[in-house]
Amino acid sequence: MFIKPDCAKLCYSGRMDDSDKQAPVMVYPCSYVRMRFTGDSLQVHLENHQAYFDNYMGYFLDGRQGVFQLEGAGRQAYHISVPDRARTVHDFMLFKRMDACHHVVFYGFSLPDAGQILDAPGPKSRRMEFYGDSVSAGEVSEAAAYAGKEDPPHNGEYSNSWYSYAWITARKLDAELHDIAQGGAALMDRTGWFCEPDAVGMESIFDKIEYNPQLGKSRQWDFSKYTPHVVVIAIGQNDSHPDDYMAADPHGRKAKEWKQHYGKFVKGIRAAYPNAWIILATTILQHHVHWDQAVGEVCSRIGDRKVRQFCYRRNGCGTPGHIRAAEAEQMADELSAYIKGLGDDIWAG
Repeated sequence: MFIKPDCAKLCYSGRMDDSDKQAPVMVYPCSYVRMRFTGDSLQVHLENHQAYFDNYMGYFLDGRQGVFQLEGAGRQAYHISVPDRARTVHDFMLFKRMDACHHVVFYGFSLPDAGQILDAPGPKSRRMEFYGDSVSAGEVSEAAAYAGKEDPPHNGEYSNSWYSYAWITARKLDAELHDIAQGGAALMDRTGWFCEPDAVGMESIFDKIEYNPQLGKSRQWDFSKYTPHVVVIAIGQNDSHPDDYMAADPHGRKAKEWKQHYGKFVKGIRAAYPNAWIILATTILQHHVHWDQAVGEVCSRIGDRKVRQFCYRRNGCGTPGHIRAAEAEQMADELSAYIKGLGDDIWAG
């Protein structure tokens, strides 16, 4: 049995390019497709478009997490066996572990002759959206031995969005998630690390589906397709590269320009989601405190009661390397507790 991507029994989550219903493109971390089925195995049909790193996809089968590396050019079939043959009904979720270091086209699933597809659980009623960089994407999160340390040598194998603080927070709050996160991204173009030397910033990413110039033309996102109750903006860490002007002179020309752009960005999110709660933050990744002070200054200037700044207990001083899974769990504990403190009414509508 071949299950096409437009099968009504599949459940999707995440900002995807579904302009071709028979070949949707998964771009952002935490995007997934889920199904329930009978049978003792399945095949996943994908086509990978690589920009950099080795690329991996993650999955959960009956609650057990797995991973496989994407190989070769063109359409490929990846075989996955059911570990527990005693179960008659299986739950499978295929998810994107990584950011737009690659795009992956989903062509469908196939089941053995005796297999059948069943209705998958639908999306959750609570909805969140994160805008961030590699930390929000879960990059290098599986390098557990390097908690609180610089990163080990890596080529994509340690990146797993499941262990990002963004997805952990959403799970703690029982919320659906769109994770608009890209490793190396700063706020403005020509700063940060993503696509250097012609760096692409979140101002050029936030309203797109595809956006990596190495992988083709960009496509606009239709904000009416998904309306979050809570938005977390976690930008302001890669912005110090190549020039940490905020640390050097928080009242200088470049710092003022950044604050103007940041305020415009927040207002753009507010225009897209008039009723959402918007939380402005950075992370525990080491950065100068002046960046958080700049975020706070912009937050006060906006003067919107539903726009709040949040700082972690170890904000800006927790680790010189990427956040590992255990550290992301601690961040998610703090952030989810703060969001719960806003009351259940934030999830209305």
